[in-house]
Amino acid sequence: MSIPAQPIDILLVEDDPGDELMTREAFEDNKIGNTLHVAHDGQEALDFLYRQGEYAEAPRPDLILLDLNLPRYDGRQVLERIKADPDLSHIPVVVLTTSAAEEDILRSYKLHANAYVTKPVDLDQFVAAIKHIDDFFVQVVRLPRLR
Repeated sequence: MSIPAQPIDILLVEDDPGDELMTREAFEDNKIGNTLHVAHDGQEALDFLYRQGEYAEAPRPDLILLDLNLPRYDGRQVLERIKADPDLSHIPVVVLTTSAAEEDILRSYKLHANAYVTKPVDLDQFVAAIKHIDDFFVQVVRLPRLR
């Protein structure tokens, strides 16, 4: 018998309103009970992670879904900052992006991304991809619960 997973805080870093909406719908369709927080660019993501400005009371996310192509700081820069910071480096980062370029995949893993997922264009496939990410990071693996 498995122990039900505790809900987690997920930070989605996504500048495309359509992709944000599809992610929210995927959470709703799959009845994913985790809390989804959204940052719309790299600077906003860093403010959330470092609890600056309007994010002073933000929870520490248990998982980050990170787009690569973002305004202000791009996803690569955000990933590099996360993984270089001892207070953040333990947080799993799933790069969730439209890019299937081998150089983006390689660079993301060199920057210590925990997974790289190319966003499916089809809504049903996108919803399934979000469900698989949630299943793996919430149901299968154990995440550190550091606050």
